[in-house]
Amino acid sequence: MALLIRLARVLALFTASAITASVDAQPAPDAPITQKKPPANGGKSTRKSPEPDFKFVVEPQAMDLLKAASDKLASAKTMSFTATVSYEYPSKLGPPIVYTMRYDVTMQRPDKLRIVVPGDGPASEFYYDGKAMTAYAPAENLAAVSDAPPTIEAALKAAYRDAAIYYPFTDLLVADPYAALSGGAILAFRIGSSAEVGGTKTDMVAWANNDVFLQAWIGTEDRLPRRIRAVFQADPLRLRHDMQLSDWKLDPSVPPGIFVSQKAQAAGRMPFVSPAPPPHGVKPIVSGMAPNLPQPKSGQ
Repeated sequence: MALLIRLARVLALFTASAITASVDAQPAPDAPITQKKPPANGGKSTRKSPEPDFKFVVEPQAMDLLKAASDKLASAKTMSFTATVSYEYPSKLGPPIVYTMRYDVTMQRPDKLRIVVPGDGPASEFYYDGKAMTAYAPAENLAAVSDAPPTIEAALKAAYRDAAIYYPFTDLLVADPYAALSGGAILAFRIGSSAEVGGTKTDMVAWANNDVFLQAWIGTEDRLPRRIRAVFQADPLRLRHDMQLSDWKLDPSVPPGIFVSQKAQAAGRMPFVSPAPPPHGVKPIVSGMAPNLPQPKSGQ
């Protein structure tokens, strides 16, 4: 699942690079006085790795819960919710520190989206009206504007490709959330029930592919996702990413003008490009434009 976050993949990449650089920078140890004779087998270990005492399974019950949540989201013509996302970052002290972002999201299928991010960090706003997409920095009163494809799905892909704009709940906004949430599953099972998340009873589901391990809390009655927690396989520090989903409204009446910002239209202009290109020689850990983001259909 995209949750969750391109930031995690970038962080894992730079953490791995930093660890490698640190190891390479260590001074070489003094040469031993005597050299040991290499073993006859060329130094290869004759011991076999222990077999895991469990077997990965994809339980239909868990996949059915993901499908029910996906169908609930896909059927909504309009939708709004708040995502509160906590990201762990490494620190020199050892234990990670946590940063939190809040996203207030409103969408109208198939071609309108508004995302307001009040903090932590610099506030930002994103508007898409089916023709153009605008990234607005209210504190600086600067806006980046670009022509946009005709669907939310394709617009999010273009925003990521052109300006490194990415949101951890992207999988919840696409036309077919189940395709995004279920792709490449190697593990899925129902953990149990909880009454402590989102103020309602939820079913807890664990899910994994070769890139990420997720735990999701899905409303037992309304089948809405209430919380998603992720750890990425490529991250050597196994930092955790946690997304709380609240204030759900499905098919609300949406004012027609909220997908365009008058302040953003009157603001100064900046290029619709990535603010910081990756360092020279750094390759992405996972290929593709964005995690699990479906490709737009031909003509979009």
